[in-house]
Amino acid sequence: MDVLQLDISGRPQAWITSREAAVLYASDAVAWTLGDAFQVLRGGTQRATGLQSRIEVHPIVAVRGAIPSRAWRHTPALTNQKLFVRDRGICAYCGGHFHFDELTREHIVPVSRGGGDTWMNCITACRACNGHKGSRLPEEARMTLLYLPYVPSLHEDMILRGRRIVADQMEFLLASVPRSSRLHG
Repeated sequence: MDVLQLDISGRPQAWITSREAAVLYASDAVAWTLGDAFQVLRGGTQRATGLQSRIEVHPIVAVRGAIPSRAWRHTPALTNQKLFVRDRGICAYCGGHFHFDELTREHIVPVSRGGGDTWMNCITACRACNGHKGSRLPEEARMTLLYLPYVPSLHEDMILRGRRIVADQMEFLLASVPRSSRLHG
């Protein structure tokens, strides 16, 4: 299971492995944690005390240090996996629910007509609908969008990136996701 790394103010920074988190604990870089420890890592025996070293890893760790001023303002990278999760595997044209390998990244304004490969110009479409629309605009193909695209917030992006998110992590991230987000539904 991955650990959600935050900056000291509580902004998500990255998903890290429990071993990477252990390095943060060992170097006294962890300011605070959330959630119950999910893993205990054991080390060698300490010469001075005779006790075995031990680090309890929590699902959410906040790291000490300076807060990057603009790092959290960047637009999340667009990938098919994150796009399909954002759109819940639903084709924006026919409304069908499909497995990810049956979906495509559909450009509302085709790239061949000047459309960008951006969150606001991309939606999820099944192969049949994407093929039918081709390099036309939705209106030209007489196709209607069932939902509108949007740029995910930083917290949404962390959910879209996460593979196995535990309840503590999901609760923390969803608390900052707009209620209008499809991730709430």
